[in-house]
Amino acid sequence: MDGDGQPTALDERGPAHSRASLGVGTGARDIERGAYVVAALLVASGLVHLGVLVVSGGPWLGPVSLRKALTFGLSFGLTLAAVTWVTSSLALRPATRTVLLATFTAVSVLETALVTMQAWRGVPSHLNFATGFDTAVSMTLAGGGGLIIVTVLGFAAGAVGGAARRLSPSMRLAVHSGFALLVVGLAVGGVMIGSGVTEARTGNAQLAYSAMSTLKPVHGVALHAILVLPALAWALGRTRWSERRRVRAVAAAAVAYVAMVVIVAVLTGL
Repeated sequence: MDGDGQPTALDERGPAHSRASLGVGTGARDIERGAYVVAALLVASGLVHLGVLVVSGGPWLGPVSLRKALTFGLSFGLTLAAVTWVTSSLALRPATRTVLLATFTAVSVLETALVTMQAWRGVPSHLNFATGFDTAVSMTLAGGGGLIIVTVLGFAAGAVGGAARRLSPSMRLAVHSGFALLVVGLAVGGVMIGSGVTEARTGNAQLAYSAMSTLKPVHGVALHAILVLPALAWALGRTRWSERRRVRAVAAAAVAYVAMVVIVAVLTGL
């Protein structure tokens, strides 16, 4: 540990202190603490909507289902927590980290809130141009997705550019792979929105929703690699395995995850 309670990533004192570790400790930055709180609230929102769906027996499918509030709450909450955790040990400039993480946090809240509001109103959140208000919501969601891509690219560029140099080789591989798959997932999300808006604007709303439904599984699976792969590397850092063996295990897991994304894409007809 350093003087601020931060784990020193180069510590080689054994499994309990592996430099594969990630964590913010008692000296966590305020922006990171705030992001964790927001992530917990988003997950809680998703779980509340799960309870509402179970109790009410409401529809689980369709663009107006409360399922969207459930999935957005859980997905954004878990992704925000994972991004906060993973980036806490990257050697980024404090100002850069604060701007990127604050933006990601704010947009996560905005996206989840707008989707939840529209679900409770009983109208589609995306590709809905029925009224001026619904159009504004749909376009705000699209713009928010763009901001998320920009912030993730900022973090990913920092990690690839050397900000992850303090991490162990196994954790560094997990972070690089996780960010790469996260970018893929966000790119798929961007294609979903872009193609959907084009189809909806030309009067093919049903085709737009169908296209989005086809891409959703790949989008969802790819997004959460940023949590799964670093979590695996962290767990391996608590074992007595050699670092070389950990790297091989993380590499195998990354390849398997990519294969899973490809298989999902094939099964959904992409």
